[in-house]
Amino acid sequence: MKKSLLLLAALATMAMAQAQTTQSGTLLVGDYEGATTVVEGSYWDSAPTTFYLCHTGSQMIYTVEDLADLAGLDGVKIQKLTYRFMNVGGYETMTRDVKVYLQEIEATEFARIEGVKQFFDFDETDPCYSAVVDYDLADTYGDDGELEFDLSAAPFVVTPGKGLLVTVVMDALDDDNGLSSSFDLQFYNTGYRHRAMTFTHNNVSFLDYKETEDFPDASAMLGCGTDIDLPVTKIDYTYTSGEGLKGDVSGDGAVDIFDVNLIINIMLGKAQAVPEADVTGDGTVDVSDVNQVINIMLGKH
Repeated sequence: MKKSLLLLAALATMAMAQAQTTQSGTLLVGDYEGATTVVEGSYWDSAPTTFYLCHTGSQMIYTVEDLADLAGLDGVKIQKLTYRFMNVGGYETMTRDVKVYLQEIEATEFARIEGVKQFFDFDETDPCYSAVVDYDLADTYGDDGELEFDLSAAPFVVTPGKGLLVTVVMDALDDDNGLSSSFDLQFYNTGYRHRAMTFTHNNVSFLDYKETEDFPDASAMLGCGTDIDLPVTKIDYTYTSGEGLKGDVSGDGAVDIFDVNLIINIMLGKAQAVPEADVTGDGTVDVSDVNQVINIMLGKH
């Protein structure tokens, strides 16, 4: 009987509260739909990749201004990155081991040391996206295509007021899987100059290069493009809206014994602290927060 009363009280409390909801949105960086300009230069000037060579690595800087539309939203998570390209002659199937890394960044441009541009360091052990993908270029032969990186399995949490560095590494499974035709695969760009860099090679991965003493120098001997426009980009994201359910520390949409246990574990250092654990709003996580959650379950708050 007591359990039934507790359940009814909890359900009544949840009915009176407005739970957070997840919304979705799309941010376009540059004229994604109407872009007509392709990268100028050689095949190593294409970001985030070129299929002409077997191994590529690209880095792209998205500034706070580029991400301004996300600044007023709560709980933003990047779910997918999409890039447009012009397939001017590729009709083969390119198999690539793809890894995409996202990280916050303060810089708005790449540094130079003694005239040589520098790639940014990144944690190669923690990609947001990792997959072996077959790209059938026959599907887009002589037309425009899209290159998608679905991050939904490990979405990137955006911090307001921070820029974003995207690193894309694409490796053929063998050193013969490059475009055999005389045509190259080029990506549309926005005209945001010097905001991307590339590494290209037919038998050395960007990840292998990163482990050498030469990294982070973008030496011309490596086949690096250093003054590349930022490619037009479509960023799909989710965010939260509405007021959170008070006492729902675990974020599962209910206020119950699991929230009490989580607060206790946070107090004991057995769980990572979260802002929702400070249920009383007094700036600390302690037994008063446990009591508050219990009172919410009993319908007293």
